[in-house]
Amino acid sequence: MKENSPLHPSQTSMLRREFFAAGGLGMGSLAMAAMASRDAIAAPATDPSHRALGLHLPQRAKRVIYLFQSGAPSQLDLLDHKPLLNERHGTELPASVRGGQRLTGMSGNQSSLPLVGSPWKFSRHGQSGAQLSELMPHLAGVADELCIVRSMHTEAINHGPGVTFVQTGSMFPGRPSMGAWLDYGLGRENDDLPSFVVMVTKNKGGQPLVSRLWGSGFLPSRHQGVRFRSGKDPVLYLNNPEGIDPDSRRSAIGALSKLHQIKLDQTHDPLVQARISQYELAYRMQSSIPDATNLSDEPESTFKLYGDDAKNPGTFAANCVLARRLAERGVRFIQLYHPGWDHHGGIQNGLPRQCRETDQPSAALLADLKQRGMLDDTLVIWGGEFGRTNYCQGKLSPNSFGRDHHPRCFSVWMAGGGIRPGMTYGATDEFGYNIAENPVHIHDLQATILHQLGIDHERLTFKYQGRNFRLTDVHGKVQHALIDPIPTVG
Repeated sequence: MKENSPLHPSQTSMLRREFFAAGGLGMGSLAMAAMASRDAIAAPATDPSHRALGLHLPQRAKRVIYLFQSGAPSQLDLLDHKPLLNERHGTELPASVRGGQRLTGMSGNQSSLPLVGSPWKFSRHGQSGAQLSELMPHLAGVADELCIVRSMHTEAINHGPGVTFVQTGSMFPGRPSMGAWLDYGLGRENDDLPSFVVMVTKNKGGQPLVSRLWGSGFLPSRHQGVRFRSGKDPVLYLNNPEGIDPDSRRSAIGALSKLHQIKLDQTHDPLVQARISQYELAYRMQSSIPDATNLSDEPESTFKLYGDDAKNPGTFAANCVLARRLAERGVRFIQLYHPGWDHHGGIQNGLPRQCRETDQPSAALLADLKQRGMLDDTLVIWGGEFGRTNYCQGKLSPNSFGRDHHPRCFSVWMAGGGIRPGMTYGATDEFGYNIAENPVHIHDLQATILHQLGIDHERLTFKYQGRNFRLTDVHGKVQHALIDPIPTVG
């Protein structure tokens, strides 16, 4: 700096920061104005649900309940019956079927890959004739509500990348989760509750489930999921400390907001704005969360429908009841994780136990939503991150076997939210190893979910590090065959 400069170096630095902050705010305002103008065309202003970026398409689903079965359920023992595997039980997987495809490190070094037929019987149910395993008797009772997709596939071959791919559209950490994208794109219906809630079944082992799976990635932090836990404090650190009453808390929040506003005026930092909104939401949640999570006002018929576990907070059944209560209160994306499906061995004992924990509550959720008139606009999804192999991992014995990871094909089911009911879509070959018709990629599933929520997956974007990102990356195709046609009038 020149000696005759009237400004101290620190003053020059401050002015520079203020200039760029103010300039950044101005450019941001122009960008927001442009988005508002664009979305005013796509979203009618009279619809109160259009509170963020707006809708691009007719909205068939207002909310999503995703029953994520972490660990990868065996489609060959639940949803995709392959009689040939029973006929050839114990014989070698033909090289022509495998086609040189890669295997995991857990079975890739086996000298033998013996085929394994399912020990459980399959039968057809409902007018649709959906084929389901005997391990899912309650789901069989609502078979005509289901759209079973047997031709899902993914590139991920291990759990961490696999779950991350389903939830964020990328196998690499750091991207926003699906629920965060929806909160960013659609906003909240209820200002007293988060629009994205996550629950994990308590006391379950299996692969770790980390918070980045429901994180906001590079989106503003206010869009991340809020995890609900069982016990007296469903949301950590929400209750007032001992000796602090509601009036004192309200006064403290007000004072903090004023201080944050001063900081925001000085720096124009969006993180400060996010902090203000999160403090305010947390204060409102102090009254809304106890009301939403208290199941004592549910009639006995509810617990009979969902099963005895529904009275035990933190179980999958109790979480399903809570998911319905949150859906009623305007929560837009409700994610239930149920770990324990990773059956590399001992599948004869492990798989029935998982089904006993999840079959009745899953079916009850569909029946409950339908009787309340909510299934039509609630999209329910059930499935894991990939499938299981048709061959045995390790040694095959009469009373014990396991199945390794298999990304080439697996099954999920969906119901409600404008998805075509009573349908089985896609098919695998007779060995259950490769897709034979109508493949559906993870990105295709994500694109279809967004479509049902009124979002064009190619237009829901966020600029980060110089380019526009989206949930489906540069891929994804809406699967219109899975969508129930809108009835024509007249």
